[in-house]
This record gives sequence, structure tokens and C-alpha cells, in this order.
Amino acid sequence: MAQPASDNSGRPLRLDPAGLRLADRLSRLSRTQVRSCYQCRTCSGGCPFFAAMDYGPHGVMRLALLGQRQELLTCDTIWLCVGCHTCSACCPMAIDVAAVMDALRQMALQEGAAVAEPGVLAFHREVLRAIESYGRTHKLEIMLRYKAGQRQWLKDFDLGLRMLAKRKLHLLPSRIKRPQTLRRLFRLPWRR
Repeated sequence: MAQPASDNSGRPLRLDPAGLRLADRLSRLSRTQVRSCYQCRTCSGGCPFFAAMDYGPHGVMRLALLGQRQELLTCDTIWLCVGCHTCSACCPMAIDVAAVMDALRQMALQEGAAVAEPGVLAFHREVLRAIESYGRTHKLEIMLRYKAGQRQWLKDFDLGLRMLAKRKLHLLPSRIKRPQTLRRLFRLPWRR
């Protein structure tokens, strides 16, 4: 039997009649059937980051079914998900849980919800900036920009030096042959 979802303080969450359409919207955005989830918790059992999350994948699905929009858009879980698709691969109902997490991140940004993990969002933006510029990631530039934005210049400095020594970080970026084809993706209407 499915356990009731609870918030961070342990209080049980109730069905939100005003948010009942949330599961349908998430199904449309993620192109998967959110309402098919029967809370078996298999998705959370396979998640490598479950211990760091406040709800875990199964909790996010439960919140969606209960229509808890605000709790979903401000939880840590949607920002800590790395999109490895382990949850999606092991779901017995073939629900693409990782796509639901993507849809929730998009909704949170569009609606201006408080980002639970602003450092994660800042890192994602630096990765996208590098891809837009070079067509590939340039790890050294991503990390330098991220560290500058976070004002943590010396944190992990020793790790960076070891990566340079092992040739895991390149001083100059590599570029794709036809960057103009990729740049069209970055001119989509949602970026205006």
C-alpha cells in the first residue's frame, strides 16, 4: 500500500483539488503518463542520488498526483536529478520519470518559483553557455565561470590541478565544424 506523501517537516500532504490538473499538464509536457504511477517506489530504489533528495522520484510522482504544485516546484529533488534515466528504465509502468523532472524544472523557471538549489541552476547555465559558444562543453571555462559566479575561486582548486595534470581539462576549447546549425537551437522563442 502506498505511503502518504509528507512535507519536509513530516506532516502528511493532502489532495489539492485546485492542483488536480497538474498531473495532466506534466503528462503533456513530459509525454508520459504520470497518472499510471502506482507508487511501487522502484524509481527511488534505483536512483543514485536518492539519499540527497528531499522526496525522491517516487515522492515527486506522488506530489504530482496529489496536485501539490508549490511543493513540487520548490523541492530539492527536481534540481538534484541528474537525468541518468535509471528511474525511467526500471519503472514497471514505463513512466519517463526523468522527463517529468525536466518538465518540473521548466515549469519552475517559467513560473519564477524559488529555485531550491541555485548552484545547480547556475552550473546548468554555464554548461549551456559553453555549448552555445563552441558546440561542445569546455570544462575548464565552465568551471572557471561557475566558480567566479559563486565566488569560490579556491574551492576544489587542488582537484582542478590534478585534472589538468591528467589531461582531463583542456586549456583551449574544441569546436564543432558547423556551429551555426547548433546556434539556431539557442534562438528559440523561450529564450527571449
